[in-house]
Amino acid sequence: MATVRRNGKKLNSDTVIRAIASSTAIETGQSIEVIERKLKGKTSKFQHLNLAQ
Repeated sequence: MATVRRNGKKLNSDTVIRAIASSTAIETGQSIEVIERKLKGKTSKFQHLNLAQ
């Protein structure tokens, strides 16, 4: 099910990464900044995959 955004702004990758990092931080107790660095880093084994749009 797709969510309709009320303000009409498109999500950019930084916003999505921040949301994923903060959610993961809540679940794991890790720092948001550390998780963001890992997600943005080039060492990810899934770096070649793009987010669906």
